[in-house]
Amino acid sequence: MKQFKHKSTSPEQQKNISLPTFPLMPRELFLPTSKEEMVKLGWEQADVIIFSGDAYVDHPSFGAAVIGRVLQAAGYKVAIVPQPNWRDDLRDFKKLGKPRLFFGVSAGAMDSMVNHYTANRRLRHDDAYTAGGRYGMRPDYPTIVYSKILKELFPDTPVIIGGIEASLRRVSHYDYWGDRLRPSIIADAPADMISYGMGERTVLELAHRLDKGEKIEDITDVPQTAFFSCETPGENDIVLHSYEACLKDKKLQSQNFRHIEEESNKVSGKIIWQETNGRRLKINPMYPPMKQGEIDASFDLPYTRVPHPRYKGKVIPAYDMIRHSVNMHRGCFGGCAFCTISAHQGKFISSRSKESIMKEVRQVCAMEDFKGYISDLGGPSANMYSMGGYDKSICAKCSRPSCLHPKPCPNLNNDHSPLLDIYKSVDSLPEVKKSFIGSGVRYDLAMAQNKKDSVNSANKKYMEELICAHVSGRLKVAPEHTSDRVLDCMRKPSFSQFRKFKRFFDDVNKKYGLRQQLIPYFISSHPACEEVDMAELAAITKDLDFHLEQVQDFTPTPMTVATEIYYSGYHPYTGEKVFTARTEKEKLAQRQFFFWYKPEAKKELINELRHLHRPDLIDRLYGNDNKNFTKRHISSKNSKSSKSLRT
Repeated sequence: MKQFKHKSTSPEQQKNISLPTFPLMPRELFLPTSKEEMVKLGWEQADVIIFSGDAYVDHPSFGAAVIGRVLQAAGYKVAIVPQPNWRDDLRDFKKLGKPRLFFGVSAGAMDSMVNHYTANRRLRHDDAYTAGGRYGMRPDYPTIVYSKILKELFPDTPVIIGGIEASLRRVSHYDYWGDRLRPSIIADAPADMISYGMGERTVLELAHRLDKGEKIEDITDVPQTAFFSCETPGENDIVLHSYEACLKDKKLQSQNFRHIEEESNKVSGKIIWQETNGRRLKINPMYPPMKQGEIDASFDLPYTRVPHPRYKGKVIPAYDMIRHSVNMHRGCFGGCAFCTISAHQGKFISSRSKESIMKEVRQVCAMEDFKGYISDLGGPSANMYSMGGYDKSICAKCSRPSCLHPKPCPNLNNDHSPLLDIYKSVDSLPEVKKSFIGSGVRYDLAMAQNKKDSVNSANKKYMEELICAHVSGRLKVAPEHTSDRVLDCMRKPSFSQFRKFKRFFDDVNKKYGLRQQLIPYFISSHPACEEVDMAELAAITKDLDFHLEQVQDFTPTPMTVATEIYYSGYHPYTGEKVFTARTEKEKLAQRQFFFWYKPEAKKELINELRHLHRPDLIDRLYGNDNKNFTKRHISSKNSKSSKSLRT
C-alpha cells in the first residue's frame, strides 16, 4: 500500500497561508475603471461598460472580470465601473459616457439580499466583495437600481443584466426578504435583456450582432437570454402559469418550478414563456455544456489575478480566500434541493484540461505572496472533475435534476483517477509544499459503486489520499441532516452513508497515525424538518462525538426546490404538502438543538424534550446529569410550593 508523504504544516505556516498582501500592478494591465485610464489607452469611447456591485478583482473567480476579459479577447474595448455610488449626483454612472454597444449590469458574485441579510433577515455589517470588507457599497437589488439609473441617463443604449441575481430571478420567484412573490427581475429592472447562467458565450454573441448593426429588440434567438417579446409561443414551447395566476394560487408557482428546473437540466431544453403584467416573457434554453477548449480559453485569459490598484492594497475578503486557489471545472449534478449551482452553471460538468489547470497553478506559484500552499484545487463540488455519463446519448435525453439522488445513475462515470493525476502533478512542483481541497467534497460520489472494479479501486484511493495529503487537519463535509426523510427532501443520501464514510475516515487516520478531524455541516429548518428531527440529530451527533460548529438555518433563495416548498407548502414534483418551519419561534426551536452541549441551553432543551414526549432523548443527551437535573427541578418546585403554603 502506498505510504503517503504527509507534509506537516506549522502554526506559523498556516498563518502565512492567509497573508493578505498583493502587489500593486500598473493600471494599464487592467480593464479601465475611469476616464483617465481610458484616455491613457487612447480610447474615446468604450464598446461595452460593465457596472458591478463587487469590487473589481481581475481574477477568473470574479464574473465582471471574466466577461470583460472575454470581450477584450474578441477585440472589444471594455471598461468596468465597480460599486458605483447611486446616492449622489450619479457621477459614477456618467463618467465614462455611453458605450458604443451596450451596458452590462451585475449585482456581483452573490445575490445582493443574501449578501446583505442573514437567514433571520438581520442586516450584515460587512461585505466580503468590498475593499476592507466595508458594508454599504451597494444597494439592495443593485441590478434593478443600476438599470433604472442607466436607462434614465442613456435611454437609447441597450442594458443587459446578468450575474447570479439576474440569473436566479429570471422568472417569477419567491423573495424571502420581502416575503412575497416577485415577477421576473426584468419586470422591475428596465433592462432590454437578461443574460442568465455563465455568460461568456451569450455576451460574445450579443456583442457580435450589435456590432453588425442589429437592434437589441430584434435579437430573439440567443441561448441563455430572457426578454419581453411580442412573438407567439411555438407548439413545442412551454407556457408557464402567469405571474398574476401564481399570486392567486401558490400551487401554480410550485408547478411552474418543475418545468423550469427540468429544462435547465437538459442538454437541449425548450423555450419557456410566462405572462407578466400583460407582457410575454421569453426564456431561451441554455447553451450545451462548454467544451474543454472553450472553458480553457476563458480561464487562460491574461488576468492579473489581483485587485485593481484603486483599492491601494486594502484586503478584499472574498479575494483573500481564493487568491491561491484553482477552479478546475463548472457545473454540478448533485441537484441538492437548497442549492442554486445547477440553475446557474448547469447540471453537466465542463472540465478544464490538465494543461490549463497546471498553467494556472504555476501562475499562483509565481505570486509574490505565495508561501507554498495551494488553498484549493476544486470546483462547485470538488470531486466532480471530468465526470459525466458513459453513454452521452442517455444524458441527452435525461431531465433528472440529480445524478446522485435518489440513487447514483448507473450511467454515471464517477472515476476519480483524473483528479488523482492532477493532485500528483501539482504536488510534484518544487514550489508547492501542500495542496488543499477546500471546496465541498461529495463523499457519496466517491463511495458510489461503479460497474468497473478499477474505478472503485481508484475512488477508494482518492478518499485515502484526500484524507492523508490534502486536508489541513480538518475535513469539512456536508451530510446536512441525520433524518432520512429530511435528507430525501434535500436530495441527499441516507445518513448511513455518512456513518460509512466516518468509519473509513477514522480507519485511515488510525492507519497512518494522523489526527485529522471530520467537520460535518448541518442545516436546520429545511422543508420536511420538524423539531423532533432536530432533537434526534442532536442525540445522533452526540453519539458520534461531534460538537457542531458548521451549522445554519435554511435560507430560501430564488430558483431552488426547497424555496418553492417553503413558499407554496407543496413539493413541485409530487404535489404533496410539506411542513416547513416559518416563524422565528419555530426556527429557534429547531436551531437550539445544534448546541445541546452548552450549559445555558440544557434547561430549555430538557423542557422542550418533555414537551415532545421524548424522555429517551433527554437520557441520550444528558444521562445522569438529567437525573440530577430532574431531582433539583422537583426539589425546587416542592420548595416553592411549601413557601407558597407558608405565605
